Amino acid sequence: MTELGENLEVLEEAIGAACRKAGRARADVELMAVSKTYPAATIAEAAELGLRVFGENRVQEFGAKAAELEPWRAEGSNAAADAPILVHLIGHLQSNKALRAVELFDAIDSLDSLRLAERVNEAAGKLGKRVPVLIEVKLSPEETKAGLEPESDEASQLLEKLADLHSLDVRGLMTIAPWGVAEDVTRACFQSLREWRDKWAASYPKLDFGVLSMGMSGDFALAIEEGATRIRVGTALFGKRAPQAESLAEPE
Repeated sequence: MTELGENLEVLEEAIGAACRKAGRARADVELMAVSKTYPAATIAEAAELGLRVFGENRVQEFGAKAAELEPWRAEGSNAAADAPILVHLIGHLQSNKALRAVELFDAIDSLDSLRLAERVNEAAGKLGKRVPVLIEVKLSPEETKAGLEPESDEASQLLEKLADLHSLDVRGLMTIAPWGVAEDVTRACFQSLREWRDKWAASYPKLDFGVLSMGMSGDFALAIEEGATRIRVGTALFGKRAPQAESLAEPE
């Protein structure tokens, strides 16, 4: 068995244990493999092991891998034809890259402004696509974190307009907990996302808030206890990145 296969086994055991502790079914929690900075060959190896949902941080970086992964993304083209892989953009998206992002990705999980939503909607309309999206919510005081401040006017404006952006398929919310804090602070972050989900679901019944994407390599067990439906795991699966790679993005 390869190192990646061994890591996946260990990870699955940990996810299963967290689900049992929380009284949840394993099938209720989707595993996203965060493959940023790793080559297409590593993604293909993960796909061979049965992983189907991948997260990438940058439009340009994934654009360089996309052609190699095309056999895994098109139904009927290989042994995985019944379950092609899906690649989500989970990093911050600049509005001027919206068209390229819609071309490349199966979903965009980092919607954080009305302007960006409008640009993605416009791009999707041009391409005849309906793009699944998550709203990224900023629940950490760290200035480096992206996302909507949930009590901001921008959040209210976005939520009011989303139902009218017909090329977007709103699926839920995403957040990143603060780094290096006490467990109770991390848990409070995840609880807060769930509470905002419940509040917004009641206030905006035309929108779907079924997905709660929260929890990464160091805190996914807490996220599962607090209701995560999708966890984003990179380091625990693929191993520690090289220092130069780590400098490009936050851990996961």
